[in-house]
Amino acid sequence: MNNPNTQTKAWSVISLTKMALITALYVVVTIFLAPFSFGAVQLRFSELFNFLPLFNKRYIGAVTLGVAISNFASPLGLVDVVIGSTSTFIVLFVSYYLTRKLESPIKKMILTAIICSFSMFTVAGQLTYFYHLPFFYTWITVAIGELLSMSVGGILIYWVNEKIDLTK
Repeated sequence: MNNPNTQTKAWSVISLTKMALITALYVVVTIFLAPFSFGAVQLRFSELFNFLPLFNKRYIGAVTLGVAISNFASPLGLVDVVIGSTSTFIVLFVSYYLTRKLESPIKKMILTAIICSFSMFTVAGQLTYFYHLPFFYTWITVAIGELLSMSVGGILIYWVNEKIDLTK
């Protein structure tokens, strides 16, 4: 006998498992590549997961939690945990909201990459405040790293979505 409550619980468990997997992958990729993940010049390859909320909004929380946990390894510690995860949540929500009516996944991904790269002013602000680095130069270098990471990541996520339906 099929109990509708059992099926709902199964989907809930599956959804939570997918979210936990993305959070864990974000953390592992960031920490494994830690020398490149933090600083004024960074290539945080785990930022490729920023594209996942375009396919399913449940990943907004998963990626945000991944950023929060990863940023405990940041030289800025708790400051980066709070600012980085708050910024990520806002940026992913804005990206999801602004792209939700676009049909083309490529257009969604391009807009998201631009939004995420622009948002790197939060990282530049932290580095300027704590390390007295020049704000605009730091913003540009971090934004270029973000755009590069997301461009490479975008190709990978697009390919994965061709093989696996990321909306489920």
